Amino acid sequence: MALIVHKYGGTSMGSTERIRSVAQRVAKWVRAGHQLVVVPSAMSGETNRLLGLAKDLMPDPQLASTPAALRELDALAATGEQVSVGLLALALQAQGVAAVSYGGWQVPIRTDSAFTKARISAIDDTRVRADLAAGKVVIVTGFQGIDPEGNVTTLGRGGSDTSAVAVAAAMKADECLIYTDVDGVYTTDPRIVPEARRLSTISFEEMLEMASLGSKVLQIRSVEFAGKYRVPLRVLSSFTPWDIPIEEEASSGTLITFEEDEKMEQAVVAGIAFNRDEAKISVIGVPDKPGIAFQIIGPVADANIDIDVIIQNVSHSGRTDFSFTVHRNDYARTLEVLKTKVLPATGAAEVLGDAKICKVSIVGIGMRSHVGVASKMFRTLSDEGINIQMITTSEIKTSVVIDEKYMELAVRALHKAFDLDQETAAV
Repeated sequence: MALIVHKYGGTSMGSTERIRSVAQRVAKWVRAGHQLVVVPSAMSGETNRLLGLAKDLMPDPQLASTPAALRELDALAATGEQVSVGLLALALQAQGVAAVSYGGWQVPIRTDSAFTKARISAIDDTRVRADLAAGKVVIVTGFQGIDPEGNVTTLGRGGSDTSAVAVAAAMKADECLIYTDVDGVYTTDPRIVPEARRLSTISFEEMLEMASLGSKVLQIRSVEFAGKYRVPLRVLSSFTPWDIPIEEEASSGTLITFEEDEKMEQAVVAGIAFNRDEAKISVIGVPDKPGIAFQIIGPVADANIDIDVIIQNVSHSGRTDFSFTVHRNDYARTLEVLKTKVLPATGAAEVLGDAKICKVSIVGIGMRSHVGVASKMFRTLSDEGINIQMITTSEIKTSVVIDEKYMELAVRALHKAFDLDQETAAV
């Protein structure tokens, strides 16, 4: 008997018929002798609907970002998952399977108090283990927890993935299965490149980079958790027939693994990631002196805004330009922080912004042992007439910021250049 965590996304929970199918799948695993903890997302579109209602009532972004408002937004958004767990528990009981549902605050899943972006600090699994020992399926809301003051918190977009992996880590589960509307991790988005190929395995390191660079299959913090606590993780589809043999289901999809072995000498590039949700901001005419980077970035970080790519240009006549990217949702707020706090404090000339950029990245652990990979990427983009605005690299990735209108062209060209439609990618 194994302890398995199942996570189901919003599309998998999108209707009562889909929830019934999830219940049948879970019941199959239970009848095969396994203990199950299930972490479902809200029904597809429900979180957006709830937050849309809030926006109608509080359209001012500044007012909506106050601590008091963010607390209420979390209390509101958390109700979507509460509906899902209750419906799934009822569907399982209708299948003759004992099941009980809990909100994250009931487990409890403890977090800090960063509303809308909370981080898990601890999970008390006593209650869950007692129910499992009693033969019940335990269904826990994803995406949410409780802070030290007893407030409901949410973990941010995709937080149900993080919840599921954190529960699996806390309980030392044998495996965490992430059921989505796709059948695994692909070399890139098949909607852009029809020739994209599903990977049977991918390393945690590669998956972490793919997630951080825009791949929507898994939320980055869930991959971080899985890597830190060595949780066996598999991505597979909930749209396969629920009654396929468990052996077939358990070996399908994409296994995210620590085993690199001969892969190091095979696929130089594992995949192409992209992110169109970014915006570029440049602070022009910055005094070139010690501490200036902190004077610019500090106020932005204090506003709880995440920064991605950063470039400081070569100094000319004691002045330089400082550019960085943020999530597009934070674009207007970042400009406001820079104009009201940074410009007066630093004496910089002006702030410029561009919300029509995107980031395209190549990822692969094989890049460590092969030269010329970045050069090939740049040549491919040059051949397509695509100008590179910013570049950032690590051992296993190279990312470029380009004009958003060239994103799909860049992804298709790079996918072809590195032969990612083949079993063995090109060097």
